[in-house]
Amino acid sequence: MKKHLTYLATTALLASPVLAQDLTVTSFGGAYGAAQMEHMIEPYMKESGTNVLFEDYGGGVAEMKAQVEAGNILWDVVDIEVIDLERACAEGYLEVIDQSVLPDGDDGTAAADDFIEDALANECGVGNIVWSVVFAVNTENGEGPKTIEDFFDTEAFPGKRGLRKRPQVNMEWALLADGVAPEEVYEVLATEEGQAQAFAKLDTIKDEITWYDSWSQAPVLLNDGGATMVQSANGRIFAAIKDDGAPFEIVWDSHIYDLDVWAIMKGTEKKEEAMEFIKFATGTVPLSGMQDVAYGPTRASAQALLPEEVKKDLPTAHLDEGVKADGIFWADYGESLGEKFNEWLLQ
Repeated sequence: MKKHLTYLATTALLASPVLAQDLTVTSFGGAYGAAQMEHMIEPYMKESGTNVLFEDYGGGVAEMKAQVEAGNILWDVVDIEVIDLERACAEGYLEVIDQSVLPDGDDGTAAADDFIEDALANECGVGNIVWSVVFAVNTENGEGPKTIEDFFDTEAFPGKRGLRKRPQVNMEWALLADGVAPEEVYEVLATEEGQAQAFAKLDTIKDEITWYDSWSQAPVLLNDGGATMVQSANGRIFAAIKDDGAPFEIVWDSHIYDLDVWAIMKGTEKKEEAMEFIKFATGTVPLSGMQDVAYGPTRASAQALLPEEVKKDLPTAHLDEGVKADGIFWADYGESLGEKFNEWLLQ
């Protein structure tokens, strides 16, 4: 997908009469990246004449940290999950963004009022989408799990569970499945006892976990039988159902919802050009295009453009069934829990 998207970006520019310097934009690939290509990147290249090199990565802060510490900045703009944003900003991997220069919504609403809550909460980012981590099942396998407790019940629901190889979300799910109230998850997880409880619950399914690194692998595992249920970004499963006719079902119980933002890599020599891209990509119409993969836009003016039949498939229609990811918690505990998680994997 990485080569495919870069090829699309480069060849699309050939029709442009103006050639400008390259801007490297990094995101998550798959159907999500394809939607960004169609609604943000290709229109921006056409309007600005800037050649966008579109790369993909698996998320997290490790690659950003490595680039900044080595003084070798390979990316200019990066799409980052808010669950990682607090840490990336606090540790100096991202530039501070002047949010006051963001354009008004197409309906005339000032940007500060048009963006939803949390979209501009961190000085290093501008909200791009509302999305969620759900789990999904293949309906061809018969009656599947309906709750997070079912996901951890290997007797009633045998088979492999596909999980992204990182502590985020997995730790929260373990506590929720073990009876911790949603509003208490992060309070409990901040304690040694709560962390031990989460790992103990993960132990109950450890032998049945198929680990993966990139969201793009989730629907593949579910499709080819590598897992009978998978953790996934909701848009990945939606796209597989919509575009490929996959016999999948999304389970919204205990989903962990969050935002993604566009951010600028610390030390890029193209900070101004990066900001121009972000201003364009977070406009009303580009954001509304993310409905293609069932991610909610972060502007009210963009939400107003969505058909009613689309809104039911967005995370915003299921907030009462989920838990808001706590980026501040993961900024404080991400490194230590990451180390404990890697040690647990080796046990």
